[in-house]
Amino acid sequence: MKTAKSKIRHYDLWTGGKIHPAFGKGTFASYNPSTGEVLAQLANAQIEDVRSAILSAHRAYEEGSWKNMTAAERGIYLKRIAKIIRDNAKELAELESLDVGKTLKQTTFIDVPTCADTFDFFSNVGHWLEPRQNIVDAPIDSVTEREPYGVVSCIIPWNYPLIMAGWKIAPALIAGNAVILKPSPLASVSLSALAEFIKDIGLPPGILNIVTTNEVSAARELVQHPKVGMVSFSGGTQTGKAVLKDSAETLKKSVLELGGKSAAIVFGDCDLEATIGGVMSSIFMNQGQMCTACSRLFIEDSIYEKFVKQLVEKTKALKIGLAQEATTDFGPVISAEHRDNILAFVEEAKNSGAKIVCGGKAVSGRGGFYIEPTILVDVKNEMNVAREEIFGPILCVMSFRTEEEAVRQANDSSFGLAACIWTKNMDRGKKISRELTAGTVWINTYGGFYNEVSFGGCKGSGFGRELGLEGLLEFTQSKHICIDKTPGGRPLVASWF
Repeated sequence: MKTAKSKIRHYDLWTGGKIHPAFGKGTFASYNPSTGEVLAQLANAQIEDVRSAILSAHRAYEEGSWKNMTAAERGIYLKRIAKIIRDNAKELAELESLDVGKTLKQTTFIDVPTCADTFDFFSNVGHWLEPRQNIVDAPIDSVTEREPYGVVSCIIPWNYPLIMAGWKIAPALIAGNAVILKPSPLASVSLSALAEFIKDIGLPPGILNIVTTNEVSAARELVQHPKVGMVSFSGGTQTGKAVLKDSAETLKKSVLELGGKSAAIVFGDCDLEATIGGVMSSIFMNQGQMCTACSRLFIEDSIYEKFVKQLVEKTKALKIGLAQEATTDFGPVISAEHRDNILAFVEEAKNSGAKIVCGGKAVSGRGGFYIEPTILVDVKNEMNVAREEIFGPILCVMSFRTEEEAVRQANDSSFGLAACIWTKNMDRGKKISRELTAGTVWINTYGGFYNEVSFGGCKGSGFGRELGLEGLLEFTQSKHICIDKTPGGRPLVASWF
């Protein structure tokens, strides 16, 4: 595969149904994390561009052709998007790998097909939006209907651009909204390419828009503008708090999927081989740059030494290399700045008494942003490294003696996104899953995300849900229609005065 040096790509904005440069024709660079070289130049939207996109989306929504379609009719367009993603799967997978640094294996077999499957799934769920007849002990006909919010701003992080875009765009569109998607400036290339692929499928101009920018003021406009009816945000907890404050100025609906510091609890009766593989996936896939990463590992003391020994051996065998090479197990992190922040956490952990048994250093001799997969032992749950979301390949290993101790330590966190339990005792697994404060608990697996099932967190991990029935309904508001059926047409209220 050619490297970024052989070709610098150029992408513009897609708003109002047209591909066009940003106001002032400004651009910003996207870098290939594997090499540190410029991969693409992207249009850098200004406040004027964002306001224009919002007004275009608002006009398209108010014009009514989209919201007045049946959900099945809107679903036809979602199926077209799914097909275009599959038709261009190879290019999208390569761009995602080049832009984000995740392995080509992951983008090919997970990211691209998952994105397409999400559009396909939500194209067929119109029945979830049908009016509900309410049974009321009164002489009325009561119906609850679901209506779109209008213009929805969808703001996503850099770690899973295609998947996150599908999770937000597909349900928002099928519900009848107009959508403005803003990807992270660190990972906008695959979605800019997708805009060029889907611009001619016949969507009403302005119903779907993709805006790239590294301007904070432009991004904030997507949250603050009064004609935006809802914000769906995925990203860091601190940024999520800022989004919530800004959205409160106009009292608009916000859904926030934020950070995590997820716990994996390993019992002595687990399937050792399967659990070690699952633990590695839960922290080293995508170089640990996952909101659900199980970065805190609690191992029952009866198998602690044996488990850590085998885990370290397997981790040291991972092949670090260019993300776009098919044989690479472990690629770079997103940027030099992020790499340095991760290493600072490792250094602080060492100074606090933690011990590095694997990794812990930047990878020298490469042009990209590499750090070794890292395992720390002698970690205390109150250490910064065990409390802050690092968003990198740093595993904090701790031990426990009793179920109660494991649950107490796992719940001792400001986050509540996900957790894993590894045990052959299903009664115990189910019992502990109910005791853990987390939006998702996996038992003997990790990372199972399904379009049919909602996903989201609690505490510092945010609120609201994505995917499933609950995720779809987040993009709608309910309306009660009440028709009086009093015999003679004279309800009490008509004779009150």
